[in-house]
Amino acid sequence: MPHPHTAIAHRWFAAFNAHDLEALLALYADDAAHYSPKLKVRRPGTQGWVKGKDALRDWWRDAFDRLPTLRYEVLRLTADDAQVFMEYVRHVEGEEDLRVGEVLEIAGGLIVASRVYHG
Repeated sequence: MPHPHTAIAHRWFAAFNAHDLEALLALYADDAAHYSPKLKVRRPGTQGWVKGKDALRDWWRDAFDRLPTLRYEVLRLTADDAQVFMEYVRHVEGEEDLRVGEVLEIAGGLIVASRVYHG
């Protein structure tokens, strides 16, 4: 039987692929932190980190606006009582596919931190 945290991951993918910002943010705690190498590049002053729903909303709204064909293909989900590791492929029309690993730290049924890994 799948771990309950995998259900959160499936909702995360559904919201992300629908570009449904509010459904995506509803999965996060108000003070959640997020790290991405792409943040480091696009917004160097952040050192790759954003914190809080307003910052997450701004970051993902920008991504959805810039990349209207952005979607993720789930490859693997592995969960324990504190986190879920997601392996997926990032697809954007006109760009090379990118294999991604991401960890969602979960407490009280909400994502409290997330960290993206890719080359």
